[in-house]
Amino acid sequence: MGLTPYLTVSDAKAATEFYKNALGAKEIRSHMAPDGKRYMHVHLDIRGSALMFADDFPEYNGGKSRTPQGLGGSPVILHLQVEDGQQTWDRAIAAGATATMPFMEQFWGDLYGQFTDPFGHQWSIGQSVKKPTEAEIQEGAKAAFKA
Repeated sequence: MGLTPYLTVSDAKAATEFYKNALGAKEIRSHMAPDGKRYMHVHLDIRGSALMFADDFPEYNGGKSRTPQGLGGSPVILHLQVEDGQQTWDRAIAAGATATMPFMEQFWGDLYGQFTDPFGHQWSIGQSVKKPTEAEIQEGAKAAFKA
């Protein structure tokens, strides 16, 4: 039960390996499509949460790709809250993720950063390190959003 992200990726086999290496994912099950080349379903466990995905099947979507690359990006960020933020961050970057927001202490009390995985999906990693007051968060937000 609960909410589970279900992604479309350009290479489900490679994505499975990336998520295992980058985030310590455990494969629950996977099913090949009848073409024997693409996966129609992959189910992973990442720290007690499910992540599911499949290869792109544009032939069943009017010839259009559903990958972030095919759509020109994705507005969705998948967030992973952890107790070992720097270690998780370093592991993801070493596995091939591209940092898009540096992993550093933020005004809301987390060590936090964002990256894009090799398949175009955006992720954030957070680790709570402080408990600022609401007033401190508001002051931090004012400073951060001063652009």
